[in-house]
Order: sequence, then structure tokens, then C-alpha cells
Amino acid sequence: MSTEKKKLLDLFGQLDESQQEMLLAFAEFLVTRPGLADEADPVRPRPIERPTEETLVMALRRLTQTYPMLDRRKLFNEASRFMAEHALAGRPAAEVIDELEVVFAKHYKRIINAE
Repeated sequence: MSTEKKKLLDLFGQLDESQQEMLLAFAEFLVTRPGLADEADPVRPRPIERPTEETLVMALRRLTQTYPMLDRRKLFNEASRFMAEHALAGRPAAEVIDELEVVFAKHYKRIINAE
């Protein structure tokens, strides 16, 4: 096992359950990046209905599936800030999810307006 993998596992083990869930959400968020669509011809969003009870992890999965054309690296900083507000500051998940939806839509609109 590489040094990086060992370090990641060690750090993961030091986190509480909520923080571990956040770390897994970020990893999934980064891994789900499909081949990026040509920005001149973006794919239309594929809306997925928001469940009544949705966790941040579920919301990130739903939004990355809704907006597969977005570059997740560009969204990472904003998404990580919201995740921290929820995990560390106790901000309600529903509020954070509302803002994440706005962020994803804003990034999509930038692609559309770049045409």
C-alpha cells in the first residue's frame, strides 16, 4: 500500500462518523467526474427530484448526476465550504443543500452563457 493511501486511511480513522461521511462524499464527488462535455455544446441538466429527507452526501450525488457536464474541480471549493458549514458549524443540511443547488445551477448558466 502506498504512503498516500496509508496516510488517508490513518486520517480517515481519526475522524468522527459525520466527518467520515463528508470525506466519502468528497471522494465520490471527485470520482464521479465524467469526461467533460464540450463547453460549446453543453449537455442539458437531467433533473432528479429532491427527496424529502436528503443528506448532503445524497444531494451531492444527485447534483453531480443532474449536472454531469460541470467540471467538479471548479465546484470543489464552494462545495467544501458548504460541507464544512454543515459538519463543523451545525448548519442545517436542508439550507446547505438549497445553496448547493444554486451553486450548481450558477455554474451551468456560466457554460450556457459562454456560447
